[in-house]
Amino acid sequence: MYKQLSLVFLGAVLAACGGDTEEVSQAQNRGVTDEEITLGVYTDLSGPTAIWGVGATNAARMRFEEVNAAGGVHGRQIRYVVEDTSYQVPKAMSAANKLVNRDNVLAMLLAVGTPLNNAIMPMLFENNVPNLFPISGGRQMVEPFHPLKFTQRGIYYDEVRATVNYFVEQRAKTTPCVIYQDTDYGVEILEGAQDQAKAMGLAIAEISAHKPTDTEFTAAILRLKNANCDLVLMGTVHRDTILVLDAARKMGWSGVDWVGNNAVYAQVIADQESGEGFYSFVHMAKLYADDEMSPDVKAWWDSYVEKYDVEPGLAAMEGYRGADLTVAALDKAGPDLTTESLVKALESITDYTDIFGYRVSFGPDKHSGATESVLSQVKDGRWVTLEQAITY
Repeated sequence: MYKQLSLVFLGAVLAACGGDTEEVSQAQNRGVTDEEITLGVYTDLSGPTAIWGVGATNAARMRFEEVNAAGGVHGRQIRYVVEDTSYQVPKAMSAANKLVNRDNVLAMLLAVGTPLNNAIMPMLFENNVPNLFPISGGRQMVEPFHPLKFTQRGIYYDEVRATVNYFVEQRAKTTPCVIYQDTDYGVEILEGAQDQAKAMGLAIAEISAHKPTDTEFTAAILRLKNANCDLVLMGTVHRDTILVLDAARKMGWSGVDWVGNNAVYAQVIADQESGEGFYSFVHMAKLYADDEMSPDVKAWWDSYVEKYDVEPGLAAMEGYRGADLTVAALDKAGPDLTTESLVKALESITDYTDIFGYRVSFGPDKHSGATESVLSQVKDGRWVTLEQAITY
């Protein structure tokens, strides 16, 4: 009886509004109206990883503005709502709550930070919000498998295992050590190093952990030096990387290879005197203004410089690709856009190559787009690619 009355009432409402059930469903779909698609991001614009947050956000906005100027996606404009976290979990929780419950975003795109993503993903998934292409290489970005998790970058754990394998086999290193910040991100580096060392019959000779806010590393470097480390895997970001390398240089410690990953692959490291010779495993290599570029890349580079008055770094490359992948998926999803159709569209992108020449692929059971690493080293103040397609 109540069910029948409810159906009669719904029919009356639809008739009064001149609509149908399809229109009601569309009106109720998260982040999608007839005119607009709302995407969001909680990111670091003012904290220790702001290089990543600002660069990725700027490039994503640029891509969306290009699309909007050309008429949008299936007639809808893309609205990208950005909230600053300063790389603090409480601020990120507040920002994500606003984006999900007030801005009603369809998806989160390019959120910075392993600890922040780990804290917020449960809330996203409870609300059926996909976490697309986070600026993090933590395994939790893709493991355990979840239909709403997608990443376009390398996984820190895999990069560190590739690092140990490469430096032991190709550079005859025998005494690996680890220095890392005691966060979810840092633990990924430690576990990758330990697992690969064990697989190769080695032991991690020394381990040093620190807080992200620590600034004094003399004692830590002395401990590593006394362990005769010839390879140091670094679970650090920009500031603590520089401080660690400066401490080692002041101590006069040489004959050791220092190796980082995506989290420290920035020009600010290459600009330091102590950064000379530093290695990093990454998923795409940084560009410089005097590099040979394809017409598409040159046009992108010039547009970015004109718009933001700064050269684009790796963060901008990653942000632009993440936005472009999202646009491709929105287009594939068709005019009847829902969370489910967006996920299926992303899974159908099996042979995508970005304007920089890097390939990314997904599938129903594969939401991690990149599978290989590039080895780069600082030489004369700039990053130089040494090897391509490295795995373990």
